[in-house]
Amino acid sequence: MRVTVTVNGERRTADDVWEGESLLHVLRERLGLPGSKNACEQGECGSCTVYLDGVTCCACLVAAGQADGREVTTVESLGDAEALHPLQRAFVDAGAVQCGFCTPGLLVAAHDLLARDPDPEDSDIREALAGNLCRCTGYEKIIDAVHLAAERMAAPADGGAR
Repeated sequence: MRVTVTVNGERRTADDVWEGESLLHVLRERLGLPGSKNACEQGECGSCTVYLDGVTCCACLVAAGQADGREVTTVESLGDAEALHPLQRAFVDAGAVQCGFCTPGLLVAAHDLLARDPDPEDSDIREALAGNLCRCTGYEKIIDAVHLAAERMAAPADGGAR
């Protein structure tokens, strides 16, 4: 089957998609977007978190055909090595990235949280990231990174006082 999705604002098509193929597989293997990670394939770890029509979900749990005609936003939309998103920069600066496997899903989930709540409490961050597992950091640096990103995103662009 043919699946056409708008990914990060660009209309993309994948041909010869088999019926049981996941959105995650289509994104990574057919559309060349490896940012979302393939870890558990059961929706348990959050490494493949993306937005589907503006709502976060685990791409491993979405059949590719279910995404046909819909809008997908991946971690690649946030920024790249030359122009990091403030959230990505905060993860680096706070030491929240170790092996990096969980990072794409955490970034998407944290991005969603900050869009809804620009100044979250620790408990809000923990709840928003509860579906994302990390085996390296112990989560404290991730929480610090979300707070740091929130501060930086709230600060005026000229660096002046609020």
